[in-house]
Amino acid sequence: MKALFSQVFAALCSPITLKMISFAMIGVANVLVDFGVFAFAHKLLEMPLVPSNVVAWLVAVSGSYVMNTMITFRNESGRILRREDYLKFVASGILGVSAATTTLVVLSYYVEVFVAKLVSMLVSFAANFTMAHFVVFRPKVPSDGN
Repeated sequence: MKALFSQVFAALCSPITLKMISFAMIGVANVLVDFGVFAFAHKLLEMPLVPSNVVAWLVAVSGSYVMNTMITFRNESGRILRREDYLKFVASGILGVSAATTTLVVLSYYVEVFVAKLVSMLVSFAANFTMAHFVVFRPKVPSDGN
């Protein structure tokens, strides 16, 4: 039993797992921002679903980039905000926002819009983390001088 506990603990403390947890925690904050901006745009400004979703995503992805640069991927980024990395982060997030928007629109025919919105944000998590980890904040390979 002790060996099993040690293996589970080691897996939970692996660098990739800790990054995923950090990314998810930042994601929770961004979900609140995304949902709040979406609700404001859709209900108060009476914007259609897709523009409301895209505006909410743009606001949330900007905060996400800053927090992930400073926290989750601090070793890879050196905690330095770079326009190039921000643009890569936004571009890589297009996959996530496309999945989220498609899910939102399809589910909105079957469930209440805000339920569809919550599900759509979960759908995009895997795509967003994968792109951030393997594309935007991938470890820099040291130059060998060639």
